[in-house]
Amino acid sequence: MKRLSFVCIIVLILSCRDFTIVTEEKSEKEKINNTTIAISNDFDFYPSSTTNAVYSRDAYTFSYSEEHEQSEWVAYYLDAFDLGNANYERPFFIEDPLVETESADWRNYKKSGYDKGHLCPAGDRKSSYNAYKETFFTSNISPQDHDFNSGVWNRLEEKTRYWAEKYDGIYVITGGVLTDDLKTIGKEDVSVPNYFYKILLTKDGLRMVAFLVPHKDSNKPLYEFVTSVDVIEKMTGIDFFSKLEDEMENKLEMNSDYKDWSF
Repeated sequence: MKRLSFVCIIVLILSCRDFTIVTEEKSEKEKINNTTIAISNDFDFYPSSTTNAVYSRDAYTFSYSEEHEQSEWVAYYLDAFDLGNANYERPFFIEDPLVETESADWRNYKKSGYDKGHLCPAGDRKSSYNAYKETFFTSNISPQDHDFNSGVWNRLEEKTRYWAEKYDGIYVITGGVLTDDLKTIGKEDVSVPNYFYKILLTKDGLRMVAFLVPHKDSNKPLYEFVTSVDVIEKMTGIDFFSKLEDEMENKLEMNSDYKDWSF
């Protein structure tokens, strides 16, 4: 009888232990789900603007800097729906009629030695021809060295599309670091950034990664350009993801660990 009682006690202890583990796992899943809901429902992910000149298109939202004749940032959501195999006819670059001060004329780039580098890539907007075409407004371009544009920067754009599918959607913010005393091109003195950045946040709010890439071609692996959002904020004066809860924002933005991302 005593032996039977002992066996019953052991079974009861193990059952309670299993119940505790299941409860903890359930609690952790609920925590993740709550985070997902908080991030994905009408999440205002747009950064602050140092110019107070923010405009929204169907394809992207941007903050235009008249001083530098380009956007200080371009922001958009990207998922598998935006990607595709559509072979749209490539349109001409034109000035953006939304910009009250007028965006830079494409002729500034002519014989400058620099590409008209997309900030929101045309390849990220293939859900419709209208979205694709909007990436050719000059509000969405910045002077980029050809080897940089077709090299390391293109590799980062391709990897961004890979992550957008892998993680079921990401928020993208990108631009050149606009500072005083930059080299300029054209009659309108379009600034040539020394660095470009790209910041990514997964739709579920669990992963953030930031890249700061010197404006020159490089064969280095992309993870060598990973930095914290805090570093980019100090360089640009822009506040990224300010609508996140402070605790989550601080934790994500100070992190420069890329191990959660598959390179």
